[in-house]
Amino acid sequence: MRVKHKPWAKEKLQNHPEVCILEPALHRGSWQKLFGNDHPIHIEIGSGKGRFVSGMAQAHPEINYIGIEVVESVLISALDKVLEQDLSNVLLLSVDGARLEDYFVQGEVARIYLNFSDPWPKKRHTKRRLTNPKFLDIYKNILEEAGDIHFKTDNRGLFEYSLQAFSEYGLRLTYVSLDLHNSDFEGNIQTEYEEKFSQKGFPIYRLEAQFNRESEKL
Repeated sequence: MRVKHKPWAKEKLQNHPEVCILEPALHRGSWQKLFGNDHPIHIEIGSGKGRFVSGMAQAHPEINYIGIEVVESVLISALDKVLEQDLSNVLLLSVDGARLEDYFVQGEVARIYLNFSDPWPKKRHTKRRLTNPKFLDIYKNILEEAGDIHFKTDNRGLFEYSLQAFSEYGLRLTYVSLDLHNSDFEGNIQTEYEEKFSQKGFPIYRLEAQFNRESEKL
């Protein structure tokens, strides 16, 4: 979807350094210190307008959330939500999700959320999918031993690809739903895309997965 360019977005983000971290590499390994507590850190890659990350932060004050969105003209909407709700447990980064290891040390993150990522349907673009093995390598490195990945999409092709990619990588699937909104799952926070697609009758697919660290110790 084309995003309207907002030339003033960068300045607005810069005017709120208490929420938008402009040089995240400087905080690599010390995010809990920046939050001012020792709470677990959950990150969302591709936060969009921030409905999910702000909703989760409001529902779970015991968790520190970091929303990552490379498009500044979109991230300002997330900033507005954080400011309006006066959330002290959310930070926002306008960076490329492919460079997570530049911003987080090994085992620093407790959970990764991937919500309605670009499906990149063409075969030649497979490596751009956020559930591709090259990204799984990155996630495995920054996640703590018991950390996990939560993934939601309306795209059946991407979901099937992700199930196969996770299984072949050796992740353990701990939850799978082929129709989230008609399941017994509780506590779901919808994204803007999720609400739009579900209203059109699209089923929402969801999974949770953990890296199988125990098998690696054998």
